[in-house]
Amino acid sequence: MTSDTDRETILRDVLDRWKAGIDAHRPQQVAALFTEDAIFQGLRPYTVGRPGVAAYYDSQPPGLTAAYRIVETAAPADGLVLGYLAVDFSFADRPTLNVYLSVLVKRTEEGWRIGHYQVSRL
Repeated sequence: MTSDTDRETILRDVLDRWKAGIDAHRPQQVAALFTEDAIFQGLRPYTVGRPGVAAYYDSQPPGLTAAYRIVETAAPADGLVLGYLAVDFSFADRPTLNVYLSVLVKRTEEGWRIGHYQVSRL
């Protein structure tokens, strides 16, 4: 089983790249961090797979940035890390959107990838 420190390191590695892709408005770069069959629930109806993730982030306005804070981690099974985060999405022309994000990151042949992503305003 992975330690708290290991889980946070794994999450930060994936989420720092996720943040960099969002901040640079590179939807394909963001989508590559997800598994081929990832279940993705942003603030619109859910989608499955990388094409839906890329389309979601491509539709976001230029200037969108993300800042996250890891709130909790768990390792439900070997090769899986669960993260619960507070995320602030900042926009160039409107107030910051504060949300909570749950991600399930799994070890794949490509490295650690997001297999499940769900945002909540609560």
